[in-house]
Amino acid sequence: MINKLYISHDSEDQGLAEELAEALWRVGLDSYVSMHRRCKGISRSEGVAYGIRNSDCLIPLLTTNGVLSRTVNQEMGFARGLERLIVPLLEEGEELPFLISHLQPVVFRSAEFENAVGVVIRTLRFLTRLEWLKVRCIVCGEEMTQYLTPQEEVDRALSRGTSLETICSYCETRLSLDPRTFKPMYR
Repeated sequence: MINKLYISHDSEDQGLAEELAEALWRVGLDSYVSMHRRCKGISRSEGVAYGIRNSDCLIPLLTTNGVLSRTVNQEMGFARGLERLIVPLLEEGEELPFLISHLQPVVFRSAEFENAVGVVIRTLRFLTRLEWLKVRCIVCGEEMTQYLTPQEEVDRALSRGTSLETICSYCETRLSLDPRTFKPMYR
């Protein structure tokens, strides 16, 4: 069962890592984003080791910067040593590092990162039980929890190019959700 993930990334890719972490949060998965900020009381290396040890899966963001990052490569090696599941996100045109070259990456273009996030969520749905969706209303700002849309319905919305629909349980506003990331959108 996958409950927590560790997102490994180069400091230049912080925005992509946060976007991925937010999408994972919406489907009920906790994630540690690579520890680039220092925590008082523990070293950076201890924070990283703690995050990877307490995660069920590592998602390395292998952009042009990520592939070359010593930190990302060390985090992948540590995760391999702990026999953690690794689901690599690989920017188009880059190659997987040797240690994980046998894995099937989710390939993405930076302009279409949401598509890759959708594939990661879909993959995780096959590996673990995801039942709840957290949505923060873009009108009233309240956070609500509801059942996660069945994958078949998500697939239909994706093939039709339509959004998923829901209603805020607080302000009763109709909301559209991106079927890849479940992010609320303006209609």
